[in-house]
Amino acid sequence: MQFSELPLHTSILKAVAEERFHTPTQVQEKAIPLVLAKKNVIVSAQTGTGKTAAFALPIIQLLLDNEETEVKDTKIKSLIVTPTRELAIQILENFVSYSKHTNLTTTAVFGGVSLEPQKEILAKGVDVLVATPGRLIDLQLQGNIDLSAVEIFVLDEADLMLDMGFIADVKKIEALCPKKKQTLLFSATIPEKIDELAKRILKSPVKVEINPEETTAKNIGQLLYYLPKKNKTDLCLNLLRHMLNGKIIIFRRTKFGVDKLEESLKKNQYKVTSIHGDKTQAIRNKAIEEFKNKKANILIATDVAARGIDITNVDAIINFDIPNIPETYVHRIGRTGRAGKSGIALSFCSPDENAYIKLIEALIEKPIKIITDHPYIIEKPKHKKLQPNTISKNKKGRKSEASKKKKKRWY
Repeated sequence: MQFSELPLHTSILKAVAEERFHTPTQVQEKAIPLVLAKKNVIVSAQTGTGKTAAFALPIIQLLLDNEETEVKDTKIKSLIVTPTRELAIQILENFVSYSKHTNLTTTAVFGGVSLEPQKEILAKGVDVLVATPGRLIDLQLQGNIDLSAVEIFVLDEADLMLDMGFIADVKKIEALCPKKKQTLLFSATIPEKIDELAKRILKSPVKVEINPEETTAKNIGQLLYYLPKKNKTDLCLNLLRHMLNGKIIIFRRTKFGVDKLEESLKKNQYKVTSIHGDKTQAIRNKAIEEFKNKKANILIATDVAARGIDITNVDAIINFDIPNIPETYVHRIGRTGRAGKSGIALSFCSPDENAYIKLIEALIEKPIKIITDHPYIIEKPKHKKLQPNTISKNKKGRKSEASKKKKKRWY
């Protein structure tokens, strides 16, 4: 299927063609017709599958259809709620690109910047509003946002919204919109609480599920390195010197880990930048721009800070820390190997992370290739169920002798 085969306005197709998009992704092919049919839709698909266009393109089409039959006003017609500032900016950029040959107006509101410019834009009226939950509620309480005319309500990255503690805010925002509206929920995964939320706010939804194994691109080489935790930085430097080139994203689990690795790489003269939740919005924006513009060729990030950010032409991904949620692995490696290009994903596994590899391989339904010719190799562990929280203790809080005997190292 080509985009030209979808029932989209010529102005939208022209904009899509100018972005050099010709063939819809799997999620776009499945979701766009459903949204155009004004169905309530739940979409489960990983990062890098084209979810933003899957709701942006049909929303623009539906709003254009309404423009032809209704009197133009300044009230918000579509609301997209997303958990992070970076995602809000990215979604705004997509809407602006896809609607540039129309009269539709879009803006984004998010925290970390002044309220006043956002108030001024809202006062003029917009058709599409992209917002983070906290800033949206602030502006609504101050009387700057009226959601009474919303026709299409979108929750983007719903599972991340849950992780960041925004679900109560989302419920408040949804209640401010009309009961009669089209609701779209997009999420990488559908945990129990998101499923409960969907049942509460979506009436008779149609589900679109793109399985993780289907989105693990065939043109991404996946390599696994077993090594002691203390040698991860050494291996990273070794690979950067002898193997890896181009734009590289390195994922770490903690903010402290991001800062520590950035310091080490800078000491070794690498052009590196980083993002995590403790950095200001201005610093995070600068870091992303430096990486996009190749002023820095290495970006170190936590998962929450990097979630949903659209960075193209990434040559390699390094999982410095193995994610404890298998779907996160698919998110991470989906940053490379896009648009038909090849990419590589390298994962550093220390003894305490072995159980995570087992879960990842079960999800993607194939083993990750193990690399044995590196300086810090340790024997591949046997897959056993790890029970880290079942070590018994005596009354003084010391590990019992029986526990000590049961605990075996594999390296």
